[in-house]
Amino acid sequence: MGHTNINGPRPPARFAHASEREFARLLDFYAIRWEYEPRSFPLERDGNGRVVESFSPDFYLPDLDLYIELTTLKQSLVTRKNRKVRRLRELYPDVRLMILYARDFRKLLAKYGLPPLPSSEAS
Repeated sequence: MGHTNINGPRPPARFAHASEREFARLLDFYAIRWEYEPRSFPLERDGNGRVVESFSPDFYLPDLDLYIELTTLKQSLVTRKNRKVRRLRELYPDVRLMILYARDFRKLLAKYGLPPLPSSEAS
């Protein structure tokens, strides 16, 4: 990234996973404005009010007012993330969040004729 597109000039996003970088490319190709991890939602606080657990969805699509979370991790690691998503929905019922699991992401890549990511880059 770090180029000019519908999102305007911006510094390179530092994606945590190759799947996020590929998803951003798809959004750019279809001229869908996006932000990468623009907000963290506190999920749990300690007795002093400090945030001890939060959740930062991967993408925000401002024109759709929609957060996207890519979960291309191994299924055994998805359970923890699903718990966070459930908690987010309890605490922030007005926040629109869509989760794309590994199988969803593979179908998306296939739909647009993109090769699957190597398994070492998809987790």
